[in-house]
Amino acid sequence: MRVIHNLFDEQFTEPTAITIGNFDGVHLGHRHLIQHVVNDARRHGWTPTVVTFQPHPRRVLQPGARMVYICSWEERLALLERAGIDLVAVVRFTLDVARMSAREFVLALVERLHMRSLWVGPDFALGHQREGDVRFLQRMANELGFAFHVVLPFTLDGEEVRSSRIRELVAQEGNVRRAARLLGRYFSLSGLVVHGDGRGRQIGVPTANLAVAPTRLIPANGVYATWAWLDGQRWPSATNIGVRPTVSRANPTRTVETHIIGFQGNIYHHYLRLEFVERLRDEQRFETLDALIAQIRQDIKHAAALLAEEESHEWPIS
Repeated sequence: MRVIHNLFDEQFTEPTAITIGNFDGVHLGHRHLIQHVVNDARRHGWTPTVVTFQPHPRRVLQPGARMVYICSWEERLALLERAGIDLVAVVRFTLDVARMSAREFVLALVERLHMRSLWVGPDFALGHQREGDVRFLQRMANELGFAFHVVLPFTLDGEEVRSSRIRELVAQEGNVRRAARLLGRYFSLSGLVVHGDGRGRQIGVPTANLAVAPTRLIPANGVYATWAWLDGQRWPSATNIGVRPTVSRANPTRTVETHIIGFQGNIYHHYLRLEFVERLRDEQRFETLDALIAQIRQDIKHAAALLAEEESHEWPIS
């Protein structure tokens, strides 16, 4: 897959079928839309293309707003490629770009990407003050000679699949099982294993502390059954997210730490990816350290049994 890092600085010479958006998570709704683009492109011999924005427009238009993402930029590119996209064209979003008229933006797509078809959802709009809605784009398509298609939203179990809903499920509810249904794969977090306070090893349950980028979406506090991917190998694991109220002192920091079941070895500064399968319980404070240790051991047994069952079903498949 080719990436054009600044649409307005480059020229692509082959005809393209295009969709436009941020595509955070590349969930089932995104893939439903992308599949139309890919099918259209393959049918005509065009290049299936995603036009996206860096940074996210909200970071420019609302600089004080906190933004968190379902997946990293690198993961997003890999998922788009897996979905069949051959070209990603990045629009470097600035205030000048925000002021562009819808007509200017569409002309840039036709001139710089040789756009032959454009696929969007029914509530899509682009350009200054979102003037380029579907009616406007249809008029532009008639004028400039490209095909324009509106794809109805994808629904699953009676619910429209949206990134905002997935963020809510993960961060507010901890419902990673439902989030996986909408994503079409497990929600995951990746990062380097860093040193913690060593308390897990002291109580006989060593944990790997994951350094997570501050812009990443993190599940609600609690204990989860997770798959841990280390050096290409998958291990069952139990992951705790929270402030560890039983043992933490004043002003505790939120951590993501996982016990990799059956693993022994030093993995500091190794890259680790966690796939969240199911939430086991809320974070809670215990009256004694012994009670905490007993619950941790029970959590590990619960996670191991659940993941063994999960493996037999091999769900979900991305």
